[in-house]
Amino acid sequence: MVSQDRRTSGSRTSRIVLWTGVVVAGTAGWAVLALSRGEHISAAWLLLAALCTYAIAHRFYARWIARRVLRADDERRTPAERLDDGVDFVPTDRRVLFGHHFAAIAGAGPLVGPVLAAQMGYLPSTVWIVVGAVFAGAVQDMVTLFLSVPRDGRGLGQMARDEIGPVGGVAAILAVFAIMIILLAVLALVVVNALADSPWGAFSLAMTLPIALFMGFWLRVVRPGKVLETSAIGGVLLLVAIIGGDWVSRTPALADAFTLAPSTIVWILIGYGFIASVLPVWLLLAPRDYLSTFMKVGVIGLMAVGAVLALPRMQAEPITRFAHQGTGPVFSGSLFPFLFITIACGALSGFHALISSGTTPKLVRRESDVRLVGYGAMLTESFVALMALIAACVLDPGLYYAVNSPAAMLGSTAESAAEAVRHLGFTITPEALHQVASSVGEHSVVARTGGAPTFALGLSHILSEAFGGEAMRAFWYHFAIMFEALFILTTVDAGTRVGRFMLQDALGNVWRPMRDISWKPGIWLCSAAVVAAWGYFLRAGVADPLGGINQLFPLFGIANQLLAAIALSVCTTVLIKQGRVRWVWVTAIPLAWDVVVTLTASWQKVFSTDPAIGFFAQRRRYADALDEGRLLAPAHDAASMRQIVTNSTLDGALTAILAVLVIIVVADAVRVWCKALRSPDPLPTSETPKTLRTTSPDTPSAAPASEPVA
Repeated sequence: MVSQDRRTSGSRTSRIVLWTGVVVAGTAGWAVLALSRGEHISAAWLLLAALCTYAIAHRFYARWIARRVLRADDERRTPAERLDDGVDFVPTDRRVLFGHHFAAIAGAGPLVGPVLAAQMGYLPSTVWIVVGAVFAGAVQDMVTLFLSVPRDGRGLGQMARDEIGPVGGVAAILAVFAIMIILLAVLALVVVNALADSPWGAFSLAMTLPIALFMGFWLRVVRPGKVLETSAIGGVLLLVAIIGGDWVSRTPALADAFTLAPSTIVWILIGYGFIASVLPVWLLLAPRDYLSTFMKVGVIGLMAVGAVLALPRMQAEPITRFAHQGTGPVFSGSLFPFLFITIACGALSGFHALISSGTTPKLVRRESDVRLVGYGAMLTESFVALMALIAACVLDPGLYYAVNSPAAMLGSTAESAAEAVRHLGFTITPEALHQVASSVGEHSVVARTGGAPTFALGLSHILSEAFGGEAMRAFWYHFAIMFEALFILTTVDAGTRVGRFMLQDALGNVWRPMRDISWKPGIWLCSAAVVAAWGYFLRAGVADPLGGINQLFPLFGIANQLLAAIALSVCTTVLIKQGRVRWVWVTAIPLAWDVVVTLTASWQKVFSTDPAIGFFAQRRRYADALDEGRLLAPAHDAASMRQIVTNSTLDGALTAILAVLVIIVVADAVRVWCKALRSPDPLPTSETPKTLRTTSPDTPSAAPASEPVA
């Protein structure tokens, strides 16, 4: 007994020493970031501050939320067990589920948003990426996932209708579905742009499909529960596919076969989205997302190791003048609110709530798994966003603005771009621009907007310094481009499936057979409707002479954050209705902040008189010029002018409509809060009756059970 007490005491002392060291290290990292002025600090300090913060948050804050606020009960049977149908409801090992969930939520946002936000400096972006994820994004994901599990995996819109009421619920369903379609179209458009005319990326990405099918069959039929074995096989095959992509790109006949036009990729994505939505989740979606997670986490981890080995200096300023002036060339608007809107998924993402109330809750084996899956996956995505920020900030500022500024400002040559960058107050020579393009195997890097090329340049810069030298820079650059396409595509397929669930839930209120998500006609019809909706916007974006991002991307950030407001409203409502008012601040504070930020951004985008910010102000400027027979950049003809007028009108109208719908949802939620607070007893919720587990949660389709919350 004495020996056991000594071991317990020693273990406790070791833990105290360990976590004290983590706190001290994290504090040192933040202190360097806060106090350094006029010098280029190492990117390693950002990594130290962030990783220590993530570790503390997951160990203590997430654990406290799971135990005290949510009261996770592993004796309660989850819908994955009760409704196991081998298609949508499948008890899944938490390690596989973490991979599936992370792959589904990690799309374009954490790669593109921080790169664009680097315009305002690395300090405010780093603070929001880390702090926002810990107290807002990860909390939203975890709580939404937990609340969806005892509601049989209901979608966010249906949960809003059940918990808030018909008025707020209908507004939420409409807003959530519309936002979902916009987000999927933008994500798919980024994939099209990344894969167009890229045989390496197209081949490697295509090979992940048969690899995933093999993994799903192997884990389900051949070797049930052998997660590590299947992972090892899948990882090796993925590496073969990546190396093979390089070989294909160097073989003329194969390169021609895998060099696809954007319009061709559109139809391939539409067909793939439908197939991924109707196939059993264990056969393609879960193993493919798990496989994608290998590459996602592996590349970001490799980049972090490279940053430690190379110790690149942050070339960007901590806070730039564009943060105060709001006149930056990458995007217009001041730090508040547009920094938070631009970073979006890297700190708080409403899209995550759709995954957390869509596919993932139908796969959860035990309630305690939501801590790793929900909170942990969001922290991982936040780290991805931080690495994207580092990739942008280690580049020379002159190069950063030459790549990310619009073509209308930079011109078509390296000479004109260098002159335009000089007027911004930065320096880069035409020779330097030519040299950078040559080093990565491109004809030009001027005006390669959208964030993805900048991330690839930064990643190739870091990894070539750490591994292989300058000779490997082109390899790492094209590897990064392919990686980004894979990163995003997994969100498109999972999002399409979630959209199908949402549409079935909504139509089930009118026609009850649709509510049965295992009903085959409903699966096929709703999948086709969702794919057709985002496919329409995708085709329009690809055919847009100015580039579809001009029509869709400005909506991405605002729509995403408005969706987060709906999710946090539902979470807060359920906590209040269940009598957990003491802990409601956990979701109420992030909700209040998100509403203020997003509605401020929406107001400015709709009503600002500055054409660089306001959608309708931009519309008036181009419409007036069109009436006068004048052409304004970047338009080159009257048709392009009319397209800009149409795009601006659509952007402004959708922003206004979505903001109004979210205001209705939040206002109706406040009504329910007041009613619940006045009621002497907790109000009823839509939870299914609690049933206790009588057998082990292990099933033939799952690996051994995970550890408890502690």
